[in-house]
Amino acid sequence: MSERGGTLGPFLLGVAVGAALGALFAPDTGEVTRRQLRKKLRGLRDLAEDKADELKALVAADDDEGDADVEEGEAEPRSARDELEQRLAEARRRRRQSSRSRDSEEEDEPVA
Repeated sequence: MSERGGTLGPFLLGVAVGAALGALFAPDTGEVTRRQLRKKLRGLRDLAEDKADELKALVAADDDEGDADVEEGEAEPRSARDELEQRLAEARRRRRQSSRSRDSEEEDEPVA
């Protein structure tokens, strides 16, 4: 127990010194850094949505193959849920494209 108390002080001192040095040597203002962080997080979110859509498509394709093995002659009608998911994926794709074009326009603006 006494060892924990002995290492907590130097750890907190290191955290404080690191925060002070980070504030002194930060390359950009807080506003610029937050904007860059928002853009990167938005990109990661879009990438995660893309991967989720790809995974859903793979699972759906695998399910379709399983259904085709049972009866190859009959085509199964699309459910309302499948139709809605497809429309949602298309809307997300359009939103990402428009947000990427807006981001590229923001990058061209000079930062004062």
